[in-house]
Amino acid sequence: KMSSGTADLRQRRKQNCTETDKIVPEERNKENSKPGRSPKYVLIQRFAKLFFGCLAAVTSGMMYAVYLSTYHERKFWFSSRQELEREITFQGDSAIYYSFYKELLKAPSFERGVYELTHNNKTISLKTINAVQQMTLYPELIASVLYQASGSEEVIEPVYFYIGIVFGLQGIYVTALFVTSWVMSGTWLAGMLTVAWFIINRTDTTRIDYSIPSRENWALPYFACQVAALTGYLKKNLNCSAEKFCYLLVSASTYTFMMMWEYSHYLLFIQAVSLFLLDIFALAQTEKVHEVYKIYLFSLFLGYLLQFENSALLVSPLLSLVAALMLSKCLQMNMKKGTCMSRLLKIMYIHLVLTITLMLNFLLKMFVPHKENEHLLKFIEVKLGLNTTKNFTMNWLLCQESLQAPSQDFFLRLTQSSLLPFYILVLIICLFSVTQVVFRRICGEPLKETVKLEDGRIGERPEIVYHVIHTVLLGCLAMCLEGMKYLWTPHVCMLAAFGVCSPELWMTLFKWLRLKAVHPILLALILSMAVPTIIGFSLWKEFFPRIMTELSELQEFYDPDTVELMTWIKRQAPVAAVFAGSPQLMGVIKLCTGWMVSSLPLYNDDDLLKRNENIYQIYSKRSAEDIYKILTSYKANFLVIEDSICNEVGPVRGCRVKDLLDIANGHVVCEEGDSYAYSKYGRFCHEIKMNYSPYVNYFTRVYWNRSYFVYKINTVISFQS
Repeated sequence: KMSSGTADLRQRRKQNCTETDKIVPEERNKENSKPGRSPKYVLIQRFAKLFFGCLAAVTSGMMYAVYLSTYHERKFWFSSRQELEREITFQGDSAIYYSFYKELLKAPSFERGVYELTHNNKTISLKTINAVQQMTLYPELIASVLYQASGSEEVIEPVYFYIGIVFGLQGIYVTALFVTSWVMSGTWLAGMLTVAWFIINRTDTTRIDYSIPSRENWALPYFACQVAALTGYLKKNLNCSAEKFCYLLVSASTYTFMMMWEYSHYLLFIQAVSLFLLDIFALAQTEKVHEVYKIYLFSLFLGYLLQFENSALLVSPLLSLVAALMLSKCLQMNMKKGTCMSRLLKIMYIHLVLTITLMLNFLLKMFVPHKENEHLLKFIEVKLGLNTTKNFTMNWLLCQESLQAPSQDFFLRLTQSSLLPFYILVLIICLFSVTQVVFRRICGEPLKETVKLEDGRIGERPEIVYHVIHTVLLGCLAMCLEGMKYLWTPHVCMLAAFGVCSPELWMTLFKWLRLKAVHPILLALILSMAVPTIIGFSLWKEFFPRIMTELSELQEFYDPDTVELMTWIKRQAPVAAVFAGSPQLMGVIKLCTGWMVSSLPLYNDDDLLKRNENIYQIYSKRSAEDIYKILTSYKANFLVIEDSICNEVGPVRGCRVKDLLDIANGHVVCEEGDSYAYSKYGRFCHEIKMNYSPYVNYFTRVYWNRSYFVYKINTVISFQS
């Protein structure tokens, strides 16, 4: 029975391909039979359109990559800096990623370098980690292989090669956005407008400016390629060769995306929900949607194996949802008729899928040993107001700008570039059209095999409905967390550009308005060319001078205090020394000196989160003895205190590190609505600078400058006053 069912499915797919291949030539014959148009003329016209569109897409990507490289050079003066000064530009977790890239290049062989990373005991004191799995270092593995295999050692420095790959990927990112908007609208003018809006709103579309090695900068270009391929794959009347190409590209890009970013399966889960809603209303071919589900399963399985049996993928909501959808597939096959029973079954089907998803996820978490971030669930509870906490890590995360609601400036910037108004217009038209189509489907009216321009039914195109649902879901998340805007805003650029360049969208609007004075088709064609042209000229006039000014002016990034600190460590500190301090600074110390540290700016490991909280106590109101015990428990030899944290004057009182520590340690007294920090000990980072007992008994100052104070942690304690 299984074999016969599989054969039936294959036969259906072959029939669909055959039918599609028959439909497409028929449409071409009709087009070719129009008076004054020979088949040769139509072929040349299509080839010219494809050629110039592809040329524009590739050129846009290359120009954006060159733009990023030029801007980076102007901002950091990279070519005129010494290696140490260049490395200081990598901050926080970016420094850690690049430090492992350096270690791979220094290893005697690639195999030895990988082994040292998977059994790493030279980064964090008293801890051996699999850095490749824990930090998703596959981009660094690929970059090091390419650098050595291409013989680039004598041609280009490692740092230029590394950032060059990232900038190149950003070029691919822009090209993929261009192609997606082009495929949706049918004109590469939409792609040009997408790229223009993306670059103008760069502050809200990408984090590439200040966090080059971050995982999302490596991963999102592949996701953009996957979305572009999925857009083409969902289109109706696609010929077999194009469908197979899109399918293969979706498969390859989905798997690569999953390998590049540890949080990729959450974004794919949102995409799977979009496809589920698309399928439940019978707006797309069920076979195609389920083929995408199979790609998810294959990518999860392969990712689990190649990511050292990463249990986070097994307990991910993506696996539970896709498994539930596949199990419920048999019931769905009998629900696409317009009967009352089928509508009742559809409601039952949705309930069944949700129930199975929750049960599977619960069972998997119960039986599969996993280290999924429990703090993530606690954070969601606190963020939604379901719980309160005094925990330092939770409150510190809640205070991060990327995890707060977006500011008014964000919406103001999108409005000034005209992106937000046109996005809202396009979204409203598409949502209303989709609602109409869904209502017709509920009433039993079948979808048209081919939607013509004069029909004015933009909501019947499955690829458009998918993008509408996807952008709404991402938008809901972006309204809660500002960091999600980097996923949402590029989709906003695509959808808005598609809408204003699409005659079908204007025709849908005119169908509702019932225009009679002017021929609606002619007006739709005119507006689909005139509106984006006007937008393009206005953007060029207002923002192009700003971009050129940005590239022409020299900015200066120089941090002499940090340079002096790193130089002192490399010259004076013992090779076996372990440094303690804020996690962000420890990342830079690890990169610039190679010395071992006691903590790192990583937030996906409970042990490291606890370490970070403990070492942050150097900025709390605790005794010298308590701090000494904490630091020696991690075998630290040197303590680095940052004046910027100790004397921090934050814009939001209660979000400074020292405020959060006082709350967590119970050193806050509330009187008449005001809170006061109270403890019998002074703030450690202030008191230790006074050089009096008992602080001098435990710590000896060995170096200081305007920003940093370095203390040696005494192994033999002297209690002389």
